[in-house]
Amino acid sequence: MKNKFFNSAFIFILAFTLLLTGCSSSGDSTESTAAKGNPDVSLENVPERFANGEGAKIKVIRKIGGDDHTAQFLAGAKEEGEALGFTVDVFTANGDTAKFHDAIAQGLTEDYDGFIISHGDDDATVEAVQKLVDAGKSVVTFDSNDKLSTIEGVTLTSQDDEALAKLALDQLVKDFNGEAKIAYLWVDGFPPMVRRNKVYQEILDNNPGIKEIERFGVAAEDTSVQTQNAVASMLNKHPKGEIDAIFATWDAFAIGAARAIKEAGRDEIKIYGIDVSNADLQEIQTEESSWKYTAAVDPKLIGAVDMRLLAKKLAGEETPPTYNLEASLISQEALLQSSEPINMVNLADTIEGWGQSTAFEEEWMKTLKEYYKK
Repeated sequence: MKNKFFNSAFIFILAFTLLLTGCSSSGDSTESTAAKGNPDVSLENVPERFANGEGAKIKVIRKIGGDDHTAQFLAGAKEEGEALGFTVDVFTANGDTAKFHDAIAQGLTEDYDGFIISHGDDDATVEAVQKLVDAGKSVVTFDSNDKLSTIEGVTLTSQDDEALAKLALDQLVKDFNGEAKIAYLWVDGFPPMVRRNKVYQEILDNNPGIKEIERFGVAAEDTSVQTQNAVASMLNKHPKGEIDAIFATWDAFAIGAARAIKEAGRDEIKIYGIDVSNADLQEIQTEESSWKYTAAVDPKLIGAVDMRLLAKKLAGEETPPTYNLEASLISQEALLQSSEPINMVNLADTIEGWGQSTAFEEEWMKTLKEYYKK
């Protein structure tokens, strides 16, 4: 049984998460200092904005937190920014809307050149980002209110939520030959969830043999715990034969569901999820786990691509109003075929193209990385 903990790559993510946990009382934040450049590397072909070697000061503000996906997203943004010679500060509000908006308001009064705003789902985020833009700040947003893409100069990035939902659901339909009774784990109110739900409804409409018999969803600090309890209740209500599969639109849902199924001894129920982390991979690689498939985008890559977009904005280069990152489907079967445990670093050895993208990576960025290389 592959249930060993992961290598030093996971330890790094864990250390990053612990670093966040130990920071400010108003939320989780980290700060970094500007890098010193290598005078032997010429910046002749670098945009004028960065040709003096002074870099930029960036703030990454994320509404949700406390999960591995957040830690990896922040790590990706921070590493990419620091590789470009930027000072990058990160903050997570851990789901606290007031703290999230306070962080944006505070950032406006400070000397940041650009912002990455993650999971700002409400109209207040649109107003706050407009104020940043009006103040001359460059802004990239991720998994946030769709209205943000209408603000001049702002880029709204997303996981390709439609593709994520379709990959997982198409596999479910295929595995059950279009005939299955399922539980649906989903929560309304978040743009990614709205997009995933639209695909879910279309799949149900096109496959009348797929029947939803239960649903649950809550976004909280203890989402996986609440989900575990809710799914346990469902299993008590529905004996064997009455639930074939669970579609979990968030990995926090899938983790809770997997624990409930394992405790109830109901491994006949299969889980089809969305998103992935080291903790998720560990669960999926447990041979008796019911979690068979998950569709995902590398969260660390998302952070890095968002930072590249922000760098292009600071350089005065053209950027799109929206950008979707390509999704992949990860199967338990493929992971279990590996001779060693799979984590977020070596997942690329199993899933072709995982964590790799040259999107918005310009030649001058490579020069900056060489200039600031440690």
